[in-house]
Amino acid sequence: MEESFADLFKAEETKKIVKLAPGQKLTATVVGISPDTIFLDVGGKSEGALNSSEMIDGEGNLTVEMGDKVEVYFLQGKGSGPLFTTKIGSGADISHLEEAWRSAIPVEGIVKAEIKGGFEISLGGKTRAFCPFSQMSLRRVADPAKEYVDTTMSFLISKIEESGRNIVVSARALEEAKRAEMRDELVATLAEGQTVEGVITSIRDFGAFVDIGAIDGLIPISEIGWSRVERVEEYFAVGQKVQAVVKSIDWEKDRISLSYKDTLTDPWIEAAKELVPGTILTGKVVRLAQFGAFVNIAEGIDGLIHISRLGSGRRINHPREAVEEGQEIEVKVESVDSDSKRISLAPSDFVSAEGEADKEEATFKEYAKKKKSSKESSNMGSLGQLLKAKMLAKKK
Repeated sequence: MEESFADLFKAEETKKIVKLAPGQKLTATVVGISPDTIFLDVGGKSEGALNSSEMIDGEGNLTVEMGDKVEVYFLQGKGSGPLFTTKIGSGADISHLEEAWRSAIPVEGIVKAEIKGGFEISLGGKTRAFCPFSQMSLRRVADPAKEYVDTTMSFLISKIEESGRNIVVSARALEEAKRAEMRDELVATLAEGQTVEGVITSIRDFGAFVDIGAIDGLIPISEIGWSRVERVEEYFAVGQKVQAVVKSIDWEKDRISLSYKDTLTDPWIEAAKELVPGTILTGKVVRLAQFGAFVNIAEGIDGLIHISRLGSGRRINHPREAVEEGQEIEVKVESVDSDSKRISLAPSDFVSAEGEADKEEATFKEYAKKKKSSKESSNMGSLGQLLKAKMLAKKK
């Protein structure tokens, strides 16, 4: 049944009067659209108004529809209702800019040129402002002029002096405010084991930092690939989009550890089926340690030759006395521990102490057998000579 006029009137009467301060940010619902105005429900008795031009994309299409939620700033109250804005843009005069400064309302500007210490910004198409290099973004870029000049950006006005002849703006302040909001969302939703998408922001010897929306996480060098990684820059570049798995979270220190290799297929799944004791393989020595040599035998699969297996039977103090990094070597799989992902290797011609003892015993048995055969043959020879001598004596 449709609501009666009495019900509608009663609902209207129960609406609270919302007192707004200039610059106050709030979420409103689109309740009406006309060619020039978007009408907003902000919870008050009267509807707010937003200029439709603020919701038009580069191709002239409206970007909102009835029922959509939009974030707006209260600009001022008028007889017909409160006026809102998403940011102060083209056509803004100094009075609008002063209101934006007092109320922390974003302003839209065009980066005109790189000048000493920063950039010249055009606000409203007619007012000049200055943005220092450090306030252009949270991130450093390799070529600021190429990155920013002739682009349209949003800023907060941090200072207005001399009746608008000296205006300083900051894009970084807006980014910081947005990241603070996003961080609160992440704290509530991010969990270990989740796969997140981000952008590489910095590359260090120990890993790569990834912006995941409100905070930078770290992919340690040990979590980049299944094989040993020597140079991070061989895998990542600043600005590259990547997916990673959240390994650990520490909100008190704002530290998030990520893993890139966990998004890749584990080479052990297939390799473990083929790597059985006794298998002969050719690999490359990738690292030497005091206790042995690590040999890469397949993509992402390294095995260890213990130092006791090196030296061809002679005692050595360090693996470098027998092998060197980068050397190709034929090895034999001695044992495989799939749970801990460890493979024990030995040079293909290595013979263990037990094997050496077995070999010596076999050699001795072969030698004894030959000696016995030779002795029997020798004894038979002596008996023949004796019989021959007796026969000769009888003939005489």
